[in-house]
Amino acid sequence: MPIIKSAKKAARQAEKRTEHNVEIKKAIKAALKEFKTKPSAKTLAKVQSELDKAVKKDLLTKNTVARKKAKLHKIAKEAGVKLEKKAAKKVAAKSTTTKKAPVKKAAAAKATKAGAEKTQSKAKKAA
Repeated sequence: MPIIKSAKKAARQAEKRTEHNVEIKKAIKAALKEFKTKPSAKTLAKVQSELDKAVKKDLLTKNTVARKKAKLHKIAKEAGVKLEKKAAKKVAAKSTTTKKAPVKKAAAAKATKAGAEKTQSKAKKAA
């Protein structure tokens, strides 16, 4: 058992995280079992959703999930499941007119005056 207060807290956190991760893995396994018994587009979507959630929570790596999804698609294809393709979302056309930032004439004028003064002072020193 940890003695230090921070170690006790870390142990509690690890226990909660482990419990949460086990729940997610059980959900994946249940969805996978359901898909293998009755392959359909709906069950395939559920398995993919669970796998994506696991990636989002850093429980599984992206490549592992990609490999598992490919295997699921292969099983679905062999079972004759018709996969639904998502329709492309129509994005509203953005207006092409953009506002230009107003030119600050006062700042530009000050910069040119300062530059002119420097050149004049250099010319006086040289003479």
